[in-house]
Amino acid sequence: MIGSPEAISFPSDNFGPRRNCARPDLIVLHYTAMDSAEGARDWLCNPEAEVSAHYVISETGTLWQLVSEDMRAWHAGAGAWGGVEDVNSHSIGIEIANTGSAPFPEPQMAVLEQLLSGILARWEIPAHRVIGHSDSAIGRKIDPGARFDWQRLARRGLSIWPERSVDELDAEAFRRNCARFGYVAGEGQDSALLNAFRLRFRPWASGVLDERDCGLAAELARRWPFAPNPELLA
Repeated sequence: MIGSPEAISFPSDNFGPRRNCARPDLIVLHYTAMDSAEGARDWLCNPEAEVSAHYVISETGTLWQLVSEDMRAWHAGAGAWGGVEDVNSHSIGIEIANTGSAPFPEPQMAVLEQLLSGILARWEIPAHRVIGHSDSAIGRKIDPGARFDWQRLARRGLSIWPERSVDELDAEAFRRNCARFGYVAGEGQDSALLNAFRLRFRPWASGVLDERDCGLAAELARRWPFAPNPELLA
């Protein structure tokens, strides 16, 4: 299955079938953390790397497809989102060429938007199921990073962005609402959870948990709960 916009086929051998007849219901965005898009592309095709992604987008907007969308690429590693523990089997992975310290250029973002629009339509994936690697790998990954423009995607209906609801400092409610939205944090990961949450929704915030964090998490849980019965997570 070829993406839209037109993608250059650059096949990787690092893939397999999706397990348990899963179909894509998540899109995971990454940055490559490498000096060149071509270097990242080649590494994702190297059998010794044992990693891959479905797509790579260069800084200038060149789009390569490495793995067919119906197959399981090896991009997410250990992690979880909502009720999904095998993220690779349930997701399409997009690697965006960026070192993590630079803005994402306009040609690159424009191609990403077109690509996301096509994938969301093909697989009937809702916009709130577009997440970052940092969302599904708490404490382990930080990509696509603080410079990625999530609000831009949200304005185009390709992701989501919360408006603040009632601001009230409640650490337990914050954890519960993050879980209702989809974050999976283990014992002793309160700090890692806050860091992952802020990296996505308050990238320049610092300090301890505050009222705004709690308000945003409450809005996410109210509008986009992953669980059909959120009370199960109370």
